[in-house]
Amino acid sequence: MTRSIRIPALLAATALGLAALAGCSGSAPSPSDSPEASASASDELGGELTIFAAASLTAAFDELAAAFEAQHPDVDVLPISYDGSSVLATQLIEGAEADVFASADEKNLAKVTDAGLADAGEPFATNVLQIAVAPGDPKGVKTLADLADPGLTVVVCAAEVPCGSASRTLLDAAGVTLTPASEEQNVTAVLSKVKSGEADAGLVYATDVEAASDAVTGIEIDGADAATNVYPIAELSASKNPDTAHAFLVFVLSDAGQKVLASHGFGAP
Repeated sequence: MTRSIRIPALLAATALGLAALAGCSGSAPSPSDSPEASASASDELGGELTIFAAASLTAAFDELAAAFEAQHPDVDVLPISYDGSSVLATQLIEGAEADVFASADEKNLAKVTDAGLADAGEPFATNVLQIAVAPGDPKGVKTLADLADPGLTVVVCAAEVPCGSASRTLLDAAGVTLTPASEEQNVTAVLSKVKSGEADAGLVYATDVEAASDAVTGIEIDGADAATNVYPIAELSASKNPDTAHAFLVFVLSDAGQKVLASHGFGAP
């Protein structure tokens, strides 16, 4: 059965998580245990961990998974399934097995919780959109309104995907009518088309621009905060490794986990 993460547990896990990254032994996520019992419980964590995560989390969650495995040597985090949150939610509802689901928005996690597959989860990060263009912005794109230029090839996420929903919120607020060349099922696909030159511009997350380094130029959007995406994480009720799944959630929410996310450009929840 899924468990909610309370603030005292989070604070306890934060301190223990930082100690673990410094070379000390890890800890289980229960704040009521003594230090000796916590260390013992942590040593017992093991087995495989299956994680479904939004595509925009790829670099951050790869790093988090590696750090978690270093903290718990008997845990094997399987290759993480990254895709659009709506795609992942559909897969879970249709019977895909996983231990943890990290969504790029609360709406798609709600689909999973409404199906009785997880609890409400916990917010762990935020993100906003930017316009990604070729390095140096050769087309002179400065605002959302510029994307309506019929001479530009623009790609966005599909409406059911969190980055697509946020894109439409910002475009509607700016009064911009856009006819995209394609609507992709995840933000990684949008970024890839801009990087390859298939598209002149695309609406992606600020974290994607940061991860792309000098492969694209990011243009900040006025009022982007109006479509801030809140990322929640939850363990699945049918998890085959619930203790390890819960420990991973606590790690993501800890100061150590939050530092990793911040280093990839994510905002605090």
